[in-house]
Amino acid sequence: MARKKQDTPDETRHNSDEDLEEIVDSVIGTEDKENQSPNTPNDEPSVDEKLAASAKMVVETCMDIRRGENVLIVCDPTTGEIGQALHEATIKKSERVLLIVMPKAKHHGEEPPTPVANLMRQQQVVLAPTKYSLTHTRAVRQAVRDGARVATMPGITIDMFTHGGMAADFNQIKKRISNLGPYFRRRRIVNVKSKQGTDITFEVNWREWKLDDNGICNRPRMLTNLPAGKAFIMPREGTMNGILIIDGSWDSTLLEEKIELQIENGMVVDVKGGQIAANIRQEFGEVAKKLRSKDRENVWTIAEFGFGMNDQARMGGNVLEDEKRLGTCYFSIGDNSALGGSSSVGIHIPGVLTNPSVWLDDSQILQDGEFLLEI
Repeated sequence: MARKKQDTPDETRHNSDEDLEEIVDSVIGTEDKENQSPNTPNDEPSVDEKLAASAKMVVETCMDIRRGENVLIVCDPTTGEIGQALHEATIKKSERVLLIVMPKAKHHGEEPPTPVANLMRQQQVVLAPTKYSLTHTRAVRQAVRDGARVATMPGITIDMFTHGGMAADFNQIKKRISNLGPYFRRRRIVNVKSKQGTDITFEVNWREWKLDDNGICNRPRMLTNLPAGKAFIMPREGTMNGILIIDGSWDSTLLEEKIELQIENGMVVDVKGGQIAANIRQEFGEVAKKLRSKDRENVWTIAEFGFGMNDQARMGGNVLEDEKRLGTCYFSIGDNSALGGSSSVGIHIPGVLTNPSVWLDDSQILQDGEFLLEI
């Protein structure tokens, strides 16, 4: 029998979630839904129909959920409608489905409540449409180690779930990312430049490129974002130096003013860019205060570098989709432990460059946002 709701003890600790019970009730359908607008004369599908179609694609194409599998859907008060759509699609495949609404986190990488983390470990499939990312949490890493396949959807909105990157052909994206593999072989020096002023160099272990963020997550111990479509790697710790200009988006903000990061030995040592730079310093500073003194500077680690590979992804101010846009690249700051690094700091935030030029050793593969390769 499908269970749809499970309260967590953390609910009472979040003033912003005082209306959680009301939201849960509306999410799981204990109240009658408002009448939906009829189709337009052009037979434009309703929002519910679009949600159902995207959820069906996630369940059948991306996750290949099979009858009898244990499935956990984790959402929060901002993503309840998406969680419900996924639940309705999933119960057509399996009766062993749990939908849980947890309190909204405070930032990317914050651990979910302990009851949620424990539930994750008992599943074969975890779907996590949440405001803030669970990807780089111990809870997700443990669930993957225990055999779950996991799709996280940080910052997902109804528009993102039904349009843009989610409307891509994920089988084609899988092929496109696979075609990059030969160009990465035996190349260890990465140089990124842009007309905005980026000029940064770092080393990678070419064997560690991640080429499976393609939207197809159908085997145990696989982890993907949705919408998917990127190739990424952890920069070798301590090797990155130069100036990095983030001109596309930062976290959930479409930038009007670029952010300038000065990088020395793999760490951000200065941030410039008006109010948003001040906000970045404050946010990372608050996380650092909670760490042991010897670990505090690790919040400024350049944790991840990657290419966007999704031709349908849009640049709209949500990094979940922005970083997948074909022809962009991104850098993330903070926690790199999920990629095998030593910075376990509980925050991980990406910024996107819109039209970069990229070299691997002496071979240029991207020029002003256009791939020079046959992919």
